Amino acid sequence: MTRWFNTLPLRSRLALLVATAVAVAVAACAAAAWFLVRAQLVDSLDDALRRNRVDRLALEFVRAGGQCRAAPEEERRSLPNPFDSTVQLVDGTGTGCMVFGEQPLPVSASDVAVARGERPEALHTVTADGTEYRVLTTPLEGTNVAATVARPLDEVDDSLNTLGIVLGLVAAAGVLGSAGAGVGLARAGLRPVDRLTDAVEHVARTEDLAVRIPVEGDDEIARLSRSFNAMTAALATSRDLQQQLIADAGHELRTPLTSLRTNIDLLVRSEQTGRSLPPEDRRALLESVRAQITELASLIGDLQELSRPDAVAGGPVEVVGLHDITERAVERARLRGSGVTVATALTPWYVRAEPAALERAVVNLLDNAVKFSPPGGAVEVALADGVLRVRDHGPGIPEHELPHVFDRFWRSPSARSLPGSGLGLSIVARTVRGCGGEIALRPASGGGTEAILRLPGAPTPPPELPRDGAGRL
Repeated sequence: MTRWFNTLPLRSRLALLVATAVAVAVAACAAAAWFLVRAQLVDSLDDALRRNRVDRLALEFVRAGGQCRAAPEEERRSLPNPFDSTVQLVDGTGTGCMVFGEQPLPVSASDVAVARGERPEALHTVTADGTEYRVLTTPLEGTNVAATVARPLDEVDDSLNTLGIVLGLVAAAGVLGSAGAGVGLARAGLRPVDRLTDAVEHVARTEDLAVRIPVEGDDEIARLSRSFNAMTAALATSRDLQQQLIADAGHELRTPLTSLRTNIDLLVRSEQTGRSLPPEDRRALLESVRAQITELASLIGDLQELSRPDAVAGGPVEVVGLHDITERAVERARLRGSGVTVATALTPWYVRAEPAALERAVVNLLDNAVKFSPPGGAVEVALADGVLRVRDHGPGIPEHELPHVFDRFWRSPSARSLPGSGLGLSIVARTVRGCGGEIALRPASGGGTEAILRLPGAPTPPPELPRDGAGRL
């Protein structure tokens, strides 16, 4: 049954559930109404029996041989029957004498108890010759017998049968109406879902991420529509960024590849023609080839770093000293920037980060500062209270270019003749954000540029935390 139900369309399931719920509710109400009306009718019959008692009847009876004998039939017929009921007398031995009616009623123990004076009355239901009777037995004052008055329950059953038919018809009409209403409600309620389904199928078929679903109201369907619109917008932005990254990477790769191909062609042509290049020119070409290969390797590494999802870590996160990482990065920058002085003032500061990625980010900042420093210039590096400042004395960055310095492949017009791919600061910003920090560049007083990197941490290392089998926190 459950498997069959799950194979139905959603609107059919909703309509069936609505119809079932209404059917159960209508059936419960009908049953409650039927039992309530039956109880009221039986109570009314009981009240009628109590009002029409036989105390005042002038019935003569005699005891002969312990038997109860009623008045002669002619005499009984001459007495009026104001109840249209069956009346009989019961004595203490359980013997019954019918006074009115055609069918004697069985005498119960409660009737005998009333005749003996043990109970004030007895009210119950008996069956005689296939007919149910409602029986009321009360004592006759001044005698040792009780009078039983009974009326058939047919009058109650007829009313209940009529009521049952009416309630059944009303219930059937209610169920059919609820089924129709359920179908209508399911169609109306699922119309936004149909629009969403059409939109999803359209996106899957055409890859058109510009599709947007109209949002009406603030219900669950509206929330789902807004979520779908936000998802398609994010996918469209991601695809645009991917296409832009591919285009920018292709553009950046073309320059070193063209230069590398030109230099190699010169070397090959020299070998093929037998015309040896002068030693100095050959040495210069080989140095240029090596520099271009180094630039290509760096560019490919930067692209791999940027293509990695933010949620995927390149290595284990550890508690490391930012001052230690900065000191190592400074040593590497000093080797690359001959003629540029790098001065440091570092105080301890411990952070949670991926050591290799954080060191690469700091190296990129220092390389950027060294690259734009004049010959014989100085770069100042200071770390205090979790704020790393790297200041150079170069030409600086114009104010209008500062919002773009962390964009991928963005390079200042004045720096396009210098080596680099325009990805270094993008990697710095990505790494710092991954550590929960902030990075900004601003013009320095007196000229040059100052990079400010803030990372959450503490001046002392925290207590050792438990690590997994790979050494990660």
